[in-house]
Amino acid sequence: MKEVFMSKQFTDFKLQPYIIAALQAIHFKEATPIQERLIPVIASGKSVVGQSQTGSGKTHAFLVPIFNVLDPTNQDVQVVITTPSRELAEQIFQAAEQIAKFSPRPIRIHNYVGGTDKKRQIEKLHHQQPQIVIGTPGRIRDLIDNEALKSYTATTFVVDEADMTLDMGFLNDVDKIAATFPDNLQMLVFSATIPQKLQPFLKKYLNAPVIEEIPATTVISPTIDNWLVSTQGKSKNELIYHLLTAINPYLALVFANTKRNVDDIAAYLTKRGLKVAKISGDLSPRDRKKTMRQIQNLDFQYVVATDLASRGIDIPGISHVINAEIPDDLDFFIHRVGRTGRNGLSGIAMTLYEPGQENLVTEIEKLGIEFEPKQVKNGEIVDTYDRNRRAKREKTKPALDTRLVGLAKKEKKKHKPGYKKRIRKAIQKDEWFKRRVRHQKEARDERTKRRNEH
Repeated sequence: MKEVFMSKQFTDFKLQPYIIAALQAIHFKEATPIQERLIPVIASGKSVVGQSQTGSGKTHAFLVPIFNVLDPTNQDVQVVITTPSRELAEQIFQAAEQIAKFSPRPIRIHNYVGGTDKKRQIEKLHHQQPQIVIGTPGRIRDLIDNEALKSYTATTFVVDEADMTLDMGFLNDVDKIAATFPDNLQMLVFSATIPQKLQPFLKKYLNAPVIEEIPATTVISPTIDNWLVSTQGKSKNELIYHLLTAINPYLALVFANTKRNVDDIAAYLTKRGLKVAKISGDLSPRDRKKTMRQIQNLDFQYVVATDLASRGIDIPGISHVINAEIPDDLDFFIHRVGRTGRNGLSGIAMTLYEPGQENLVTEIEKLGIEFEPKQVKNGEIVDTYDRNRRAKREKTKPALDTRLVGLAKKEKKKHKPGYKKRIRKAIQKDEWFKRRVRHQKEARDERTKRRNEH
């Protein structure tokens, strides 16, 4: 019998009334698996390694217990949270601000990311410190090195998306930040995966942490349909255009592997008359914020983005995701697909693949994804053939060696009476010969074994 997960209500945790009110305002009632497991552990002051994919609810898994023990009367830095991208920092900052505005006492939260006015931030820090610090590792380290941010008073340090932090080369900055904290530090590390290169960092700062892993299969929403579309013989940009116009989405997110491909796809779709937003590392912080605000306001129906944005975009109502390319790192497939089908809503994720990429598709299927093969025909998306249909048929047939296959073809070509009988006889003779060779080998092995024993 399949185990049914009965989630706890947030009211079951011993939370301050203002936190409950904040969660109710955003319609958070039931805790996700990672929230149920980690909120009590983090509230008890223990260090944690939480391994979970996007959409699992890990942001509130650490924010809720952090706010529950935060002292608004203490004017020093109490919490530092690092994350590898500006989008993620902004996302966590907004979530923290949403909780803080319900607090009966003011709580100061500052967001520090690259591309913003560092000089002005330093001047403000000389006058007053935030109680919660959120930002990218490089900027936070700069503020500490300039003796502006007094991080040494913090008792909780959160490293969000640790694997992405490692991949983007920010782990050294995180290491330098962690070195400024007191010995009684509570460290909370969250990561989609735990690469081997991350282990030395974890061992350096974490002493017997609580480790919780939420399997990826629990975060792929059952409301998401995964479609597989072959690009064979078609222009990829044109195919994306036809897919988008055929579905007429509420809001569609198209992912590409590189900034260049994002630019190329966005330019093509714009030329074809679609109103497209583009998100990649080339955008300035001001343009990025403006674009995100326009997307939130539904000024755009189509968004083209790189994988960097796949962990930073949290937009309600994304109805469709298109993978213009299979991601280089298959973990990103989970992140991309997780942008749709959220909060119980239905969603469709379409993955384009090229000839020769069948093995990559198979690897994705090992993640628990069940694809439905589709194609665009006469302006509509319709079912098509399973790419493995021939292989599946062949599996039901007994395997013949190449010599026998050749014999069968030769005899069929001759079309002489009795050729089927001759083929069967040849197969039986071949099987007899193979059995004889196998028995002879077993006899030799047995003789050799007896000699060695004596």
